[in-house]
Amino acid sequence: MRLLLASALALQAFAFAPVVHAAGGDSSSPPKPTNTTKKCLFGRVYDEARGRCVKPNKTNLSENQLYDAVRELAYDGQYGHAQDILRIMDQDDDRVLTYWGFTYRKMGELELANVFYQNAINANPDNLLARSYMAQGFVTEGKTDLAIEQWREIKARGGEGTWAETSLREAIRTGLTYSY
Repeated sequence: MRLLLASALALQAFAFAPVVHAAGGDSSSPPKPTNTTKKCLFGRVYDEARGRCVKPNKTNLSENQLYDAVRELAYDGQYGHAQDILRIMDQDDDRVLTYWGFTYRKMGELELANVFYQNAINANPDNLLARSYMAQGFVTEGKTDLAIEQWREIKARGGEGTWAETSLREAIRTGLTYSY
């Protein structure tokens, strides 16, 4: 896993694709905008305790709060700023790896995205969101057989009826992928 992560991080320097659309998440609805996207600029996050926008590495926000900020920024199309937060988070956390994959997929870097998704799945084989997002990338690439494999794996892991499963099933059926 460390080798795959090292390879993915080395490839980050080459990810200059333009921003496409919205964001990652495990909810069936987009995140509600907070002061992070309403008031903060340049990838800063809103720190409630300080009452102002701060650089992500200068805050005492919890991992879950940082995760929420990543999701919000990604939904807003600010993939690079979401990645700035991801850089300061636990790189062994499968949610962080999933979001690296998501942001790269939305930036058009499908190969790099798949490295991160696979690392997330290696860290937590039951990460249904990573499986769904990776498979939605496969749908985009016309690799429906690989998407169906992940859909079956999601169902086998108890994910039938979850957002990860239903959004992937619809993506396979329609060819349209989800943005959050």
